Amino acid sequence: MALSKGDEYPIHQTAEPVAYAGTDRNFYDRYFFNGYAPDGRGFFAAAFGVYPHLDIADAHFCVIRDGVQHCLHASCILGMERMSMAVGPIRIEVVEPLKSLRMVVEEHDGIAADITFAGRAFPIEEPRFTHRMGPRSFMDYTRMTQNGRYQGWISVDGERQELSDGTTGTRDRSWGVRPIGMRDPQPVPGHEVPSFFWQWTPVNFPSGSLFFHVNNDTHGEAWNTRAAWAADGAQASEITDGQGGMRTRLESDTRWPSGGTLSLALMGAPEQVEFEPLGRFQMKGLGYTHPKWGHGIYHGALAVEREDIELGEVDPLQPENLHVQIPVSVMGSDGSEGIGVFEQLILGRFAPLGLKGILDGFS
Repeated sequence: MALSKGDEYPIHQTAEPVAYAGTDRNFYDRYFFNGYAPDGRGFFAAAFGVYPHLDIADAHFCVIRDGVQHCLHASCILGMERMSMAVGPIRIEVVEPLKSLRMVVEEHDGIAADITFAGRAFPIEEPRFTHRMGPRSFMDYTRMTQNGRYQGWISVDGERQELSDGTTGTRDRSWGVRPIGMRDPQPVPGHEVPSFFWQWTPVNFPSGSLFFHVNNDTHGEAWNTRAAWAADGAQASEITDGQGGMRTRLESDTRWPSGGTLSLALMGAPEQVEFEPLGRFQMKGLGYTHPKWGHGIYHGALAVEREDIELGEVDPLQPENLHVQIPVSVMGSDGSEGIGVFEQLILGRFAPLGLKGILDGFS
């Protein structure tokens, strides 16, 4: 049987039932959330993904307390039911499409949460991400992104904390093709040495939301980028587009950002924005490049595991540790202050920052 709950909704992407997502085995559909207090503390994040051709779903939830990133990983067999939005103790609920969602973590191994997200404005649609390595599609996906406010609570080892007033963050939804599951053992000729550059900096200002992202090639030329501004309550037609360029600083002997300066030509936003770090979140806690809990990896009918990451003991140049989100305080050239994240992944050569190998650090 291929028909599922999703067939009752207008979300078909092909002439097939929803259980069949085209022909590319790397098709995925994912939710992502992050949140933080006004001072950057109490950072939390979640991810929930389905992989129709692999017949797997997985979910992750993380929160940082006292320098430790507490993570819960879960994976299950999808059973061709794409509308079953729960993996073990972690589930996602759509309260109101494009406006409000709820994350619930039923207590498991000391971690539990109940958090509701409410969008500040209509989500932005980022330019379609299409990137090939020779003849092979490396990624081809669409993503919408939305800043918002959170209410709820998180409990770790019996210590329950309510989210503080003013807790904000970002959520996104993306779907399409990107590398998932087991790695292809056969490289594309001429692309044996991997390289990838990514920056993403959604910011919450008191009056609205600033979005900037960029994918660069090894020479620093952008192949996908957008800057956008959404005032509080803005509808889709009221979101403004512009141009942005980031001057990045890196921590010595790492590939982690230590801040940066974003210059903008964007109506509604400051002409220049300074980013200053407030902490660090390891994206492997959500499965990104995780050696065991990577996205779409088969773990049997159901597997759930807790992982605690001592952030001060992380080796910055191990492949699974390159991808980070840095909570940042933000200062605009017009005197406005905000808070957001600076996400970065640099793999391989990148000439503008003097990175010449696959995993060498900045010096």
